Amino acid sequence: MSKLSGKVVVVTGASKGIGAEIAKQFGGQGASVVVNYSSSREGADRVVNDIVSKGGKAVSVQGDVSKREDVERVFAEAHKNFGTVNVLVNNAGVYQFQSLEATTEEEFHRQFNVNVLGIILATQAAANQFGESGGSVINIGSAISRASIPNTAVYTATKHAVNGITKSLSAELGPKKIRVNALNPGAVETEGTQAGGTLEGDFVKQLVAATPLGRLGQPSDIAPVALFLASDDSAWITGEILSVSGGQ
Repeated sequence: MSKLSGKVVVVTGASKGIGAEIAKQFGGQGASVVVNYSSSREGADRVVNDIVSKGGKAVSVQGDVSKREDVERVFAEAHKNFGTVNVLVNNAGVYQFQSLEATTEEEFHRQFNVNVLGIILATQAAANQFGESGGSVINIGSAISRASIPNTAVYTATKHAVNGITKSLSAELGPKKIRVNALNPGAVETEGTQAGGTLEGDFVKQLVAATPLGRLGQPSDIAPVALFLASDDSAWITGEILSVSGGQ
């Protein structure tokens, strides 16, 4: 039997990168997948088509996770299409590397609204829909929370917050049989990091040199760990921060 057979999953920010790969692997393991996106409907539809073409079930639903009404609509559509949600993957995130001097209030709030408030709002909605059997929440953090990288103060702060939220909510929601864990990926090659130029030149050479497994990560390195946390194989695991970083 497939590991996620019968489960309904919402993956936020799933139109590309890590989120897209998680959605596709979950769909391949029997889950009915809600592919959330903020702006790239084309990307989300590609993910849905990939899942459906292989016999899976998926729909794309637009929604900005930093807005409560959008989040509530995403979960309403999930229930309308597939029934009660069992798993939430909080993958949606934004970043901008910039110096302290260049940091603005607007950029601070943009990153915290999506990366932190978005997790709170989505988990609220999920917890309200999870049934008596509970559910699994998987937060996508970053290995940057253990690093000291210049020009990343705001982004690094949001990812520290992800880990803190994970620990706190695991204790709060445990009595409801809701497990909350986080993955901290290292440097991963995605459409976003390629387009943003963050993994280039000497910086990427330094990252690879600091990674014992000697390479950048791929979305396919992250998705199987998320699959484990979504499945019943991890039924006794909550409040954990799992590094998926090649040892970085």
